[in-house]
Amino acid sequence: MVDTVLVADGDTERGRRVAEACRAIGIEARVVTHGAAALEIALAEKPAAMVAQVELPLIDGTRLAGILHANPHTRSMAMLFVGDGPGDGAARDTQNGQVIPGHADPDTIAHFIQALLRKRSPEPLAAAGRDAPGVEGKLAQVALSELIELFHVNRKTGVIELRQRGGRRAATGRIALRDGDVIQAQTGSVEGEKALYRLLAWRRGSFAFREGAVDERASIERPTRALLREAQRQADESEIRSELPAAHARIALKVARSSLPNVLHPLTQEVLLALDLSGRVQEVLDRCSFPDYQVLRTLQTLIRRGMVELRAENARPETPAGGLFAPSLVARLRDWLEQGRSRDAAPLDAKVVLIASQPEAASALVSLFARVPGVEHTPRGETPGVWPTLRIAVDEDVAIELFEVPADARFAPIWPIAAHGALATLFVHSGGIDASVAALRAAIEEVGALPRSRCFHLLLEKTDPRAVGALSERLALFDDRSVLAVSPERPDAAAASLRELLARLLP
Repeated sequence: MVDTVLVADGDTERGRRVAEACRAIGIEARVVTHGAAALEIALAEKPAAMVAQVELPLIDGTRLAGILHANPHTRSMAMLFVGDGPGDGAARDTQNGQVIPGHADPDTIAHFIQALLRKRSPEPLAAAGRDAPGVEGKLAQVALSELIELFHVNRKTGVIELRQRGGRRAATGRIALRDGDVIQAQTGSVEGEKALYRLLAWRRGSFAFREGAVDERASIERPTRALLREAQRQADESEIRSELPAAHARIALKVARSSLPNVLHPLTQEVLLALDLSGRVQEVLDRCSFPDYQVLRTLQTLIRRGMVELRAENARPETPAGGLFAPSLVARLRDWLEQGRSRDAAPLDAKVVLIASQPEAASALVSLFARVPGVEHTPRGETPGVWPTLRIAVDEDVAIELFEVPADARFAPIWPIAAHGALATLFVHSGGIDASVAALRAAIEEVGALPRSRCFHLLLEKTDPRAVGALSERLALFDDRSVLAVSPERPDAAAASLRELLARLLP
């Protein structure tokens, strides 16, 4: 596979030119402009090398290297530094890596990077793809698409077995390859391309490749690289999957079949036929031959037109007596926290950042949730700043901590640092939609530009069915699933609102 380098440079033009020079010699490059984004991408994607400006904004290059080299997953990442100080007039070596002057030609910097990559020892996974009979690992560390690409290049024959924990039972899957080509896939009762696309959407879980002869009939005939491209296209569209009907929800046809149009798209016809045989969204997905995303979008359209209805009383898993969150939510949170961590590492709390259009709005929301059993409240200080204000117990040793960050422009440098690694960032709107959006616009754009940031909006006013839609439209959101109305006049409903909020926050 092609090596990837991350270029982290506050000088945007220089970073762009270095990236172009890298691509010209066959090295994939990605550019970021500050240290917080560089750290997040490095930990998530583990590029082969990084070029970092010494005086990088938010987290400087030296500190960034120290953090990455202390992490077992990024310890071997090659580092090259670009210096703009008075002592950086010539190339020099440091403890963390070589520093070259910032005025150096981009082609020269690219060739320094190429030399670093040549010195780097081959990755264990790549070696395993060529030589070993089996490979095991976690999908949080190696994407399934990259794994298939690796075996395709090396023309491997065997089976990839997959396992994903979630809720009360584990999900499993298998992908068969012959001479590097995917010939079959299966998960649950679904087989073929549809199953492959479902498996390629997994971001968590474990895999094990067992090399050997495969006797299965080839039910997948599309070329492997075309399959991977199609999976990526579906993944790009499925960024809004959380806004579509939940797989566990009960669903039913709301109108008489005689009232339906005579001419329907084949996909719509198939969905309606599946509805006759199914009581839940997941069953409809399993019975339809079209990709899951297309089926969900069709169901969403039918629901909006009043032709299909979700049974709200059964739309969510029941919460066990005595617990704030259902077991499935607890399992999802634990799975998210365990990504990229060793098994013997101590449990961590999840972080949620709260930025409100008005300080009073933050206080009102915190006071509302503080009344819920299992939520600990720590009053914030009088001085504006970043404060941990709520700790929401999930189980005996894992919790969610909520941090308040002011929306004042003076705290703009803190927004991306606070949001880095957070489960989500909540923007609390009050005092009128136009005024709240104007007050939060800069923070929304700054946090939203971070890689893999997840932003949600709480409307803290009297519940108005039109208000959520109006806020979604004002923010130019595709749909309103990332917007939730919470009424301060209904403290009795705070626990239900909190459960719904956490169900939406969890990936």
